[in-house]
Amino acid sequence: MEGILPLRKPKGMTSHDCVFKLRKILKTKKVGHTGTLDPDVTGVLPICIGRATKIAEYITDSGKAYEGEVMIGFSTATEDASGEKVTEKAVSKAISREKILQVLASLTGEIEQTPPMYSAVKVNGKKLYEYARAGLAVERPTRTVTIHELVLLDDREEFTGKTISFRFRASCSKGTYIRTLAVMIGERLGYPAHMSDLIRIQSAGFTLDDCKSLEEVEKMAADGREDEFLLPLERGLIHLPKYQISDKVAKKVKNGAVMEQPKDLPVGKGIPFVLVDSIQKALAIYQIHPVKENLIKPVKVLI
Repeated sequence: MEGILPLRKPKGMTSHDCVFKLRKILKTKKVGHTGTLDPDVTGVLPICIGRATKIAEYITDSGKAYEGEVMIGFSTATEDASGEKVTEKAVSKAISREKILQVLASLTGEIEQTPPMYSAVKVNGKKLYEYARAGLAVERPTRTVTIHELVLLDDREEFTGKTISFRFRASCSKGTYIRTLAVMIGERLGYPAHMSDLIRIQSAGFTLDDCKSLEEVEKMAADGREDEFLLPLERGLIHLPKYQISDKVAKKVKNGAVMEQPKDLPVGKGIPFVLVDSIQKALAIYQIHPVKENLIKPVKVLI
């Protein structure tokens, strides 16, 4: 069994919980997820099975899109709805739509984020959440991420109340913490805030429309209908450039050969691309050689 299963992750389960359950359902150990989603987060979680586990990192490294809700008025220890309340400040005056749009625009593009203490980022070999659970504070590394789009999903002109909330859509790069983005939105509005709800609506080329629930997968697998939930490995590489090669060259590629760079190669140095055969089957991922730029070298052979 091999392919990619776009799973609609339920609330309350970790990404690893989903992998553990799918190993039992599909009766195979070669199952891996493509990036951690917090237990409170639902939505698109591509699962790689069999040979497709070779490309998990390329799905993980691709862009993501989310729909979330930010709650203005109090912050939490985990930056989401599951954490204990930390700071509270009632919203004292109405916040205009124009002001919120200004804040969202200011957070679009390259921004710096400090990962939350309750996250899997490692510092000195330990995950931040391990320090947090032990009551220890450590210096967290700041990272640069890219917010491609940040859209307000609320048509109100004015937002009032001691606490206010509104939904938004964010398209972003790998490594972005939407929890932290919600906190940053609140800070720029002058109030403590947290992320009160989140669903991932896209990961690489997979959307919610592609996804199946665990219950659906279990029923289909029991009926021998794997073709109804497994997508080909190539779907997980849809965001990478492709270059078609002949059957003769394909034999060299399968052996991991370093080869002369094609003159019409559509990518630059440092950008991975997929070599495909005449029927568009992905054979390997290559890059331009880092030293000898007239050559290309394999990053990962997929056959």
